[in-house]
Amino acid sequence: MTKLTLGSHPYMLGFEQLERLLERSAKSGNEGYPPFNIEQTSQGSYRITLAVAGFGEDDLSITVEDRQLVIRGRQNDDSEHRVFLHRGIAGRQFQRSFVLADGVEVGEALIENGLLHVDLTRAQPETVVQTIKIKKG
Repeated sequence: MTKLTLGSHPYMLGFEQLERLLERSAKSGNEGYPPFNIEQTSQGSYRITLAVAGFGEDDLSITVEDRQLVIRGRQNDDSEHRVFLHRGIAGRQFQRSFVLADGVEVGEALIENGLLHVDLTRAQPETVVQTIKIKKG
């Protein structure tokens, strides 16, 4: 029996790009830092929340690149001027990527109490009915 992939299924025409996006997101290996939540806030809106304790507004950047939401964090390392008796708080850089579907737009982002919130909205597409004329051959 032949295994069907999304791009080779006979009723799924033109979905090769979706299959590539799924493969790319599976290979991104976001290792789990920082932890995050994704919640649906209404029928057409979502919120991604990342735990970014210790990062300030200037340490974070949010971009949309090729239908991917990319959130990066980089702290200035001032540890050379400090003497730690114990260092248990990680201050490392990170990058988190989220693949966005067509029609999903990034709204506002805000940081409060060590949590970065990024709001997303999805517009409802209009239903389009198209009639195709049949020509005599």
